[in-house]
Amino acid sequence: MSTSEDYTFVCPGCSQSIAVNASMRDALVENGCAICGTPVSRDAFEPDSPTAAQ
Repeated sequence: MSTSEDYTFVCPGCSQSIAVNASMRDALVENGCAICGTPVSRDAFEPDSPTAAQ
């Protein structure tokens, strides 16, 4: 249905967890966490699995 990949972001600084799309992921990596400003690497993102719903 959707062609954008979704990710779960967990901030290494403040532990905030949010769902993001690829463009939001890129902005967070470039600018840091929007909540606390901690620098973010791509390691802070996990792809959402469409079959993870239980």
